[in-house]
Amino acid sequence: MTSATAGCGRICLALHGSDAIFSELSSTYPLKLLSPRNERAGLAVVYMITYGGGLVSGDSVSLSVDVGPRANLVLLSQGSTKVFKFRPGQRAASTDALQVTTQRMEFSVASGGALFLLPDPVTCFRAASYNQLQTFHLAADASLVLLDWVTSGRKSRGEEWVFARYYSVNEVLVGGRRVAKDVMLLEDGDTLASKLAPYACYATLLLYGPQVQGVIRALTEEYGRISVFKAGGPAGLLWSLSALGDGGAVVRVAGNETEDVRRWLGEALRGLQVVLGTEIFRRALG
Repeated sequence: MTSATAGCGRICLALHGSDAIFSELSSTYPLKLLSPRNERAGLAVVYMITYGGGLVSGDSVSLSVDVGPRANLVLLSQGSTKVFKFRPGQRAASTDALQVTTQRMEFSVASGGALFLLPDPVTCFRAASYNQLQTFHLAADASLVLLDWVTSGRKSRGEEWVFARYYSVNEVLVGGRRVAKDVMLLEDGDTLASKLAPYACYATLLLYGPQVQGVIRALTEEYGRISVFKAGGPAGLLWSLSALGDGGAVVRVAGNETEDVRRWLGEALRGLQVVLGTEIFRRALG
């Protein structure tokens, strides 16, 4: 394997009859792609895994995904995406100290297809620096569920918001027209904790297309029932909802604990069980 091909992945999924079949499923170190068997017609599941338990300073991962007409793809991770300044048990070379860990993903979803990107959250360790750049090209009648979330770090070791940098960009284009560009930049570890406390997890959820209209309607109705009261302290979990183009929504969530956010997401997205099936939904958000 050469350095030019390291960290590259490719997924091509098409519908043949009622079966979702991969024409390509390939990856190179430190990325690994695994697709377990599932009995759901028209749907495939892929786990994105990194060797060694995470990504380190200077690692670069690039993933290209094509979802064919009427095919459904669920992308999951196996545990949180851990970002280290250097590999546990090893010392970083001085030249690595300022290197950024980067993950680039490009997605294309054809007519009637759907992508459900539901990874576990990113957890950046002390002094780590991470860039995540994701672009989604959707046909006019394609569907997307995009979950992008980050934790404060290893709370059990007293690490809360002490990473060097977290930069995430999600750009969504529908029929070639950009409908969303969401950017989150967290840096300056000396002040992050005071700015982001008491919350330990922040999530952004982008929903778009015909397959998620039921979920959007339910969330819109629930949000309409919320009354905001002044209180002596912040709530344990906060969320907001705003429209995204003609057929979508953006949900933002902040919680005191990651599991609080996970439970909320599981309840908010329960309507996806109709599409994904109970078992796959449980793997993603159970």
